[in-house]
Amino acid sequence: MQAIYLIRVGELALKGDNRSFFEKKLKQNIRKNLGVKGCRVLNRQGRFYVEAPEEHAPQVERALAHTFGIVSYSRASRVQKDMQVIRRTAMKLIQELYPQRQEPLSFKIEARRTDKSFPLNSYQIACDLGDLLREEFSFLRVDVHRPELKIFIEIREEAFLYGGLKAGLGGLPVGSAGRGMLMLSGGIDSPVAGYMMAKRGLKLDFIYFHTYPYTSEEALDKVKHLSEILGTYCNGGTLFVVPFTEVQLEINRKVKPEEITLVMRAAMVKIAAMAAESRGAGALITGEALSQVASQTIQSISFTGSATELPIFRPLIGLDKEEIIRLAREIETFETSILPYDDCCTIFSSEHPLLRPDRRYMWKLWEEIGIEELLAEAFHKSQGFYVDPIEGISEHSS
Repeated sequence: MQAIYLIRVGELALKGDNRSFFEKKLKQNIRKNLGVKGCRVLNRQGRFYVEAPEEHAPQVERALAHTFGIVSYSRASRVQKDMQVIRRTAMKLIQELYPQRQEPLSFKIEARRTDKSFPLNSYQIACDLGDLLREEFSFLRVDVHRPELKIFIEIREEAFLYGGLKAGLGGLPVGSAGRGMLMLSGGIDSPVAGYMMAKRGLKLDFIYFHTYPYTSEEALDKVKHLSEILGTYCNGGTLFVVPFTEVQLEINRKVKPEEITLVMRAAMVKIAAMAAESRGAGALITGEALSQVASQTIQSISFTGSATELPIFRPLIGLDKEEIIRLAREIETFETSILPYDDCCTIFSSEHPLLRPDRRYMWKLWEEIGIEELLAEAFHKSQGFYVDPIEGISEHSS
């Protein structure tokens, strides 16, 4: 038996002449997220379908729930374009949804006929099925304004019936807006930032700065798990793990304690830009939120952002911590992010960091400490991991 799902898209329908490009990306992403054989992804008359063997229905629903570009989806019944068959299918649908219902339930039929050769128009189909179901099931009552249940019927190349919509993630298909490099710290903010940019169609890779032995292997494992969670939303990617200890110690030796955080952040941005170039990424993404910590004041962001010519996307810039935590819970990164393993930003931070650095002074200081070669060396020693949306993380050479 084949399970069939109907998929509705949002923004893609507004893309005009570019629509086919976005639809192709969405189709590719659904296929990659499915990860099982015997499934077909079809696109007919502006509607996407997934057909799969019944035993793969759970994988299909998981894939559709994690694919950007999908507004909603439904498990559907596909039948002949014959009103007698359609009526029987509609009654069976109610029986399956409410086998022992007694209390009143309001409902509405929403019909759509794209095949104009069908003898009944959309309004007539809705009236026909609405009258039938109200007569057959005493607990049903019609409410076209605020129904508790909507039953959908679409007359296309075949007839499709379904009840209830499952919400998708919306947004744009991953990869339709290019590629970005997410600076993944292991905290609450950066995974949420990555998720938000993936929702706008950005394909993500990840970079993490590991300061062993000052940061533990558990901290690295935490970041790997976060990249796996994000990978389910953005069709996988590559995680760069940069050995940052020598860079960090050199900075600590050569600059004042209050300047350490800012110089360290600038160093990270420069290495992240190297990783971005190696992957063909056109932007960096950070979890910075204005004035949340010392390194996120206007002056601090101005300095660290000037470490690269790449645009730096900061989707959390205007959010407060409670909003970010709510989003982290929704995408299921929060519980991993709060595991008590410090990253290098917290290990080496000063009690009284600079809040309003002078950018010209900071770049003069940068030239004096002379760590550019050390940064390049750290990047070239980085370890690469491939993040698969289905299988998880595995090592490869970067």
